[in-house]
Amino acid sequence: MSLAMSLLLVVTLAGCAGGSSDTPGAAPAPAGGQVLNLYAFSVAKPAFEALGAAYATTPEGSKVTVLSSYGASGDQSRKVVAGAPADVVSFSITPDVTRVVKAGLVDSSWNAGPTAGTPVNSVVVMVVRKGNPKNIHDWNDLLRPGVDVVTPNPLSSGSAQWNLLAPYAAESNGGKDKQAGLDYVRSLVEDHVTTRPSSGSDATETFRQGHGDVLLSYENEAIAAIRKGDDVEYVVPPQTIRIECPVAAVSASPNRDAAQRFVDFVATPAGQEALATAGYRPVDPTVAAAHAAQFPTPAKLWTVKDLGGWSSVTAQLFAKDTGAISQIYSRATR
Repeated sequence: MSLAMSLLLVVTLAGCAGGSSDTPGAAPAPAGGQVLNLYAFSVAKPAFEALGAAYATTPEGSKVTVLSSYGASGDQSRKVVAGAPADVVSFSITPDVTRVVKAGLVDSSWNAGPTAGTPVNSVVVMVVRKGNPKNIHDWNDLLRPGVDVVTPNPLSSGSAQWNLLAPYAAESNGGKDKQAGLDYVRSLVEDHVTTRPSSGSDATETFRQGHGDVLLSYENEAIAAIRKGDDVEYVVPPQTIRIECPVAAVSASPNRDAAQRFVDFVATPAGQEALATAGYRPVDPTVAAAHAAQFPTPAKLWTVKDLGGWSSVTAQLFAKDTGAISQIYSRATR
């Protein structure tokens, strides 16, 4: 089956397999079926539409409707802690799950499986106008005079943290020269980031409206924009970072078992195939091999683990008042 036909099938099934709502829990379960409420980061919407459609074709998912609420990752995480009726959560970054774990709503073993709880993967890319008029190919190109960059607010958006970690990793050689990485981020944020939306999807919409020369984004978001017919293309820089997005069942949910079955499905070959058709990079080796031509391979693909793991990255770079990148951002937006 061609990619175009696969996408059409996913979209068609998505219309039949439950839907998306800003108020999960408001809809009754279908006759003889069950509703799962998903709280997820904004950029994940195409992923979970595809996953919901694929899950509906399985015996365990045939009577399950997934209702979804999307927003900035940190905001969604805080909503769940505040009592939002979530059965499944998916955030941009692991610390947003950690917040929910600390609240006693998700088991501490949520990341014990073969995918370490992060079965939804992508990479940070540079989205540019059609024809790449600014000739953008690598991170240093963003620092040229007159280049205007769009990326969301890292204080609310997990995607913004990934967007800034990618050049930080590249310029610091995986954290070995932290000052070089921070100097780059400072120049980028202070001199070139003039538009700072609250979420990844808001950033994409801002760019679609004509603001900025370059949008830092997830690769899947760039692919979605191209499929919508936007006059854009994207560049995978020689060095970037692998985006690893967590998915977890809410252990405090009355639908815990059904939620866990859906979470488990995401890592299956069928779930990974659905993600690939939505523009995400599969973590299943067989599915990844089948889609290798779809996803350019960067010369160096950094990971959060290379930078010391999320505990270190959060404390050193993104802690609200003391993280080095948070401080750079706060000073730039005063």
